[in-house]
Amino acid sequence: MLWDIFCRVIDNHGDLGVCWRLSTDLAARGHRVRLWVDDASALHWMAPGALQGQYPAIQVHPWARSHQPDALAALECADVWIEGFGCEIAPEFIAHYVHLSGAEDTKHHQLPVWINLEYLSAEGYVARCHGLPSPVLHGPAQGWTKHFFYPGFTHGTGGLLREPDLLERQRAFATRPRTNWLASLGVDDVVPAPNERWIALFCYEPTPLAAWLAALASAATPTRLLVCAGRATAAVRAALPTAGSHLMVHELPHLSQLVFDELLWACDLNCVRGEDSLVRALWAGKPLLWHIYPQDDEAHLAKLDAFLDWLDAPPSLRTAHHAWNGHGAAPDLTDLKTWTVSVALAREKLLAQDDLTTQLLRFVHGFRAKKQ
Repeated sequence: MLWDIFCRVIDNHGDLGVCWRLSTDLAARGHRVRLWVDDASALHWMAPGALQGQYPAIQVHPWARSHQPDALAALECADVWIEGFGCEIAPEFIAHYVHLSGAEDTKHHQLPVWINLEYLSAEGYVARCHGLPSPVLHGPAQGWTKHFFYPGFTHGTGGLLREPDLLERQRAFATRPRTNWLASLGVDDVVPAPNERWIALFCYEPTPLAAWLAALASAATPTRLLVCAGRATAAVRAALPTAGSHLMVHELPHLSQLVFDELLWACDLNCVRGEDSLVRALWAGKPLLWHIYPQDDEAHLAKLDAFLDWLDAPPSLRTAHHAWNGHGAAPDLTDLKTWTVSVALAREKLLAQDDLTTQLLRFVHGFRAKKQ
């Protein structure tokens, strides 16, 4: 099938990250994708070659082209429309499709399956709202229906993105020395200290960051901190001008999505943020700290607690998450073994469920079958 995926980048890379992972997963399963995005600049490092056409089944289009007559004139009818995270398709794009579907040579073409791909949450409303129809009440597509599709952690939701070859890639990575992998990123002369731990840091600006880094620098266990480019690097520079002998800080370049997965596989603790990296940290099966996107009314804390409830987080992991998100002292890392068990059990539950792309395909095929 041909899929149109629409994405508007709000303020970070998560929206585009999820839409690109979905695009590549669909392409790997034999589908074609047109990705319409208003700011594709992050694809230069997130998916090198994407903007140069090196992914034959995926075309990246500027958002503005979705409502330009010359672009629409040559547009092939798609089978599926995906509105990433509630972004709205341009009325001109919809009107053009309405016109095509009524034309003599295309009037028997099925209307696209129209899906609003929502944000990830463990809250109870997700299972209740997943798959619900949303009638279009106005505009050129009045009378059509779109459907809500909610990613989630439990049966009855849309599941999580998981490529069919993910576990195979992870097992292959585990056979390589992680120091060699780090050297491939330009970090040379890494001589591991006895019993050192590796921590991946991908965050916004956590309130306890300075105190946490100071604690790592003075801890008995040596720590190698691998800091992702962007806001995390800026936050660490502001919080810790110089590292101590027990805290070795490496500022990483921007990583492609595939290499970012490897970062999480290489580390003993993964500090992640937003949505896409949380899912990848769960697949990594390592202890994690989630810096949830902060909201002014602190609605994010309910979302965080719902996730911790689903995770069946032990008290120490729950306390650390609250601290990392601005409600408590610096996270204590003395209970990593217990955290590992919690995340590993959660990962097994997730692996027993169908992934998001599989469920999307099932939904689309089922909807189209009903309309025939």
